[in-house]
Amino acid sequence: MTTYVYETIPAKSGEKPSYFEFKQSMNDAPFSKHPETGEPIRRVLLGGFGVLSSKPTSKPTSGTSGSSCGSGCGCH
Repeated sequence: MTTYVYETIPAKSGEKPSYFEFKQSMNDAPFSKHPETGEPIRRVLLGGFGVLSSKPTSKPTSGTSGSSCGSGCGCH
């Protein structure tokens, strides 16, 4: 089972959503209503810890493929 974060969908402008977690199978469809209250909700997509950049931060120092890690994966 995977733990997913959900948030309520505020009915009025300026209202803050409430956040909570549900354990679900990865095969289950996301909830659209809170199972206990019936309030409209949506799944929150969370990302990992990383920063994307359109330009490399340093020049490659090793490897023959021109990649910055030297493994040939193309992560430059």
